[in-house]
Amino acid sequence: MNLQQYFTGRIFQQISETADSLGIECYVVGGYVRDLFLHRPSTDIDVVVVGSGIEMAEAFGRTLGRGAHVSVFRNFGTAQVKYHDMEVEFVGARRESYQHDSRKPIVEDGTLEDDQNRRDFTINAMAVCMNRARFGELIDPFDGLSDLDDKIIRTPLDPDITFSDDPLRMMRCIRFATQLNFYIDEDTFDSLTRNNQRIDIISKERIAEELNKILLSPTPSKGFIDLDRAGLLQLIFPELVSLQGTDNSHGRSHKENFYHTLEVVDNIARQGSSLWLRWAALLHDIGKPRTKRWDPRLGWTFHNHNFVGAKMIPDIFRKMKLPMNEKMKYVQKLVDLHMRPIVIAEDEVTDSAVRRLLFEAGDDIDDLMTLCEADITSKNETKKQRFLDNFKLVRQKLIDLEERDRIRNFQPPVTGDEIMHTLNLPPCQEIGILKAYIKDAILEGTIPNGHDAAYALMMQKASELGLLCRS
Repeated sequence: MNLQQYFTGRIFQQISETADSLGIECYVVGGYVRDLFLHRPSTDIDVVVVGSGIEMAEAFGRTLGRGAHVSVFRNFGTAQVKYHDMEVEFVGARRESYQHDSRKPIVEDGTLEDDQNRRDFTINAMAVCMNRARFGELIDPFDGLSDLDDKIIRTPLDPDITFSDDPLRMMRCIRFATQLNFYIDEDTFDSLTRNNQRIDIISKERIAEELNKILLSPTPSKGFIDLDRAGLLQLIFPELVSLQGTDNSHGRSHKENFYHTLEVVDNIARQGSSLWLRWAALLHDIGKPRTKRWDPRLGWTFHNHNFVGAKMIPDIFRKMKLPMNEKMKYVQKLVDLHMRPIVIAEDEVTDSAVRRLLFEAGDDIDDLMTLCEADITSKNETKKQRFLDNFKLVRQKLIDLEERDRIRNFQPPVTGDEIMHTLNLPPCQEIGILKAYIKDAILEGTIPNGHDAAYALMMQKASELGLLCRS
């Protein structure tokens, strides 16, 4: 098969001319070729040369001239050329061998065949020649094109060797199947199960990177179910596996929280939500196994699972090498608050309850409401619709109250400094009492969110506390 018509841009013509001028074989390989057949746009081009990738990159950069930026990584024998919105990675063809306790290969110069043999999956092992004499020729020794047509993920060689050599490929296998909505070949999947313990040598950072890509896929549940079936999820994320199963007492059982969680994540993904909102969805019920209790009067309960789950978030993020910054705090906040809109929606939607919700959620209120709506997975359509209708009321009240009372990111109309100055007080407990009293009055709707009303209430409460006598 000749693909010349797909490589008509200046970039490819310059790659071809540069390779011929140096007298070396040159091929576009991997993801760019795969995505070409899948009609997925890509600006990252991987190029294998039978020779020095660095020499090729430097010469290619010179031919592009102004606007091209060449970065050389001599320790890895690779180089990258950035040109406008394109990134072209050059590497010399190589063969690899591995030691059992490391995924870092021993690298030797090799042929194109050697390079294709070391690729992770057949769909990533296709190459297209860039030399003028064979320009556009597809080299597909493992029939990756058929696997693309059949939507199959399969390793080029023995999967036991592929996964044992570089166990990160197990995560990539499931990630590609999830992103592309492909199936994993049966022999390949069996090998995942046999080799799952090898994941121990992979850094937490690389595992988290693959989990993030699975979460960002159109249907993340597919990836997490495959991770679980392969025995990998227990090794990399045991807290999530703990959600599995149901207990039965006196003929009553509780909801299966693992698959419920995955359904919530898929609901969130269908809205194109951010990575960290998807993490919040994945972790929203993570505290349930620790809070599960049987109550003879109420049945199975998970009291305060949101609070316990929020307390677990920093340890999970730390262990998985996820960012310990505002992203973690955002996930923690949503996990902590995710029951609040549901509780409000179950009862009469009062102004004071909505004000307090808006006060605590701040700018994350819209994401919190999105999470809570995604959390309604009841198979009882009448019950589900009732919740969703009540959520509409909550959303409208949020809009109305914010316009009127300006509660989002609330700042007290009377500051601590003003209280100290007015009442001639040093820093003391009473100042906090007065500020809390004003805040509660505003959230309850007793007074408007304005300085004059708050000041008058402060003076009234100060009198009741006997503070005016001290001033």
